Amino acid sequence: MKKIYWSVGVVGVGLLAAGAWWWTQGSAASDAQYRFGKLEVGKLQATVAASGAVNPVSQVSVGTQVSGQIRDLLVDFNSEVKAGQLLAQIDPETFEYRVRSSQADVDAAQAAVMTAQANVTAAQAQVSRAQVDLDEARRDFERKQMLVEKQFIAQSEADKARALVNTSMESLKAVQAQVGVAQAQVKTAQANVAQRQASLAQARIDLARTKITSPVNGMVIKRAIERGQTVASSLQAPELFVIAQNLSDMQVEAAIDESDVGRLRTGQKASFTVDAYPGQTFDGEIRQVRKAAQNVANVVTYVAVVGFSNVGGKLLPGMTANVRIVTDQRNEVLKVPNAALRMRIAGVEPEKEVKPDAKADGKPETKPEAPSDAKAGGGAARGMTEFRNRLVAELKLTAEQTTKVDAIYADLAPKFAALREVPAEERPKARERVSADLRARIADVLSAEQKTQYSALVAEAANRGSSASTRGRVYTVDAQGKVKALNVRLGISDGSMTEVLPDRNAQTQALKEGDEVIIGNSQGAGGAANKPRAAGPRPPF
Repeated sequence: MKKIYWSVGVVGVGLLAAGAWWWTQGSAASDAQYRFGKLEVGKLQATVAASGAVNPVSQVSVGTQVSGQIRDLLVDFNSEVKAGQLLAQIDPETFEYRVRSSQADVDAAQAAVMTAQANVTAAQAQVSRAQVDLDEARRDFERKQMLVEKQFIAQSEADKARALVNTSMESLKAVQAQVGVAQAQVKTAQANVAQRQASLAQARIDLARTKITSPVNGMVIKRAIERGQTVASSLQAPELFVIAQNLSDMQVEAAIDESDVGRLRTGQKASFTVDAYPGQTFDGEIRQVRKAAQNVANVVTYVAVVGFSNVGGKLLPGMTANVRIVTDQRNEVLKVPNAALRMRIAGVEPEKEVKPDAKADGKPETKPEAPSDAKAGGGAARGMTEFRNRLVAELKLTAEQTTKVDAIYADLAPKFAALREVPAEERPKARERVSADLRARIADVLSAEQKTQYSALVAEAANRGSSASTRGRVYTVDAQGKVKALNVRLGISDGSMTEVLPDRNAQTQALKEGDEVIIGNSQGAGGAANKPRAAGPRPPF
């Protein structure tokens, strides 16, 4: 009997031990079900990532305007050249013969001019002779007419003399016309000379174009010809050389996605890396955001030009650059891991928010509903005050400017208050009109240098306003091991961490530095691990 009791006791102890083991295993499994990350306080930067190519700020493609065979090649890759320096020579023999032929044409045309001028002189001599004959005929007619009156000769003699006068007059007109023809021939010959001279000048220009010279100072970064090669000039000049004008001042032409281009501004800081120098970062800034869209495979991008100083000529044209552009920055902000924002646990929802004006029994007081703008009036007023203080501090406004700015705010305050009465669908446009008036009036008070800084502040405020409207959800585990969901208001993100903005929501205010949030589960994404297990031991079956 004792043996039976002893056996029963051993079995009971074993069952208790097994139950305790299953209990601890269940609790450990529940605790190890999720992975956690901590909220941190620190610096946060919102960036835009893109890739592009390193290019000189100014590069010139050198071609040819005439066709022929390359006789001499005087430069090579990496050759430093000066403006006007000879780079290559096309065989000029054909063009030299064209110059000689054109010169002969000019000489012949000039000889034709001299012949025409001699014809004019001969025609003028004939005019003089005809004039003499006419004068002689008139005198003869006058003498014979006088003799007829004295009846010394017959009337027929006087008539013959009159006919001779008329004939001489017509002869004079004929030779005068010949003078006009000769003079016209002179002008034609002179025009022919000008035409031949133009052809000669064109032939000489073509001859000069057989010498390929550099238009700028720089370095040859591309050579597309060899000695003996034949180049043909057609509608588009062939590219013989590419000359980079200045390799110490270069730029990266980065392709920016259309979803990010609205966050870019001229003057923003940027950094980039190249594969040739791993681990080394180069700094620059945005010089231009080109408005010309590029559509490749239905993906729309815009080109952002990032300028930088290529000290020592380390970076070469054509290198691929991975660009990172800082669009916004925060200091000492509460940050949550992005993995926590992506986490979703089925069946766990945030608790219903309790209004700040709720009674002790948990039911809200009954009062008229205020317009949304009225609810946010305090926040908007604080925002305007903060922006005004930033203007005074960062733009270093004078006392007179500060007084004028305060007067502008006071003048427009009633207009902002009146927005509460505007219908909700019309309120955004009305608010933008008043805000535009405010910005324009403040700009009139500022100097030219202050206006540039003011534009940057306005753009920054717009970016912050757009990012502040984002909402998210995180999960925490309370002291009892229960998973809770909290709604949060989010700001900017750097890709791995996201800013948690202050909110009137008590849930957000409960988060602080060092708090742990769920970022995943120990069994990987998806599956049953996304659901919280019931507390307590698992059964042994």
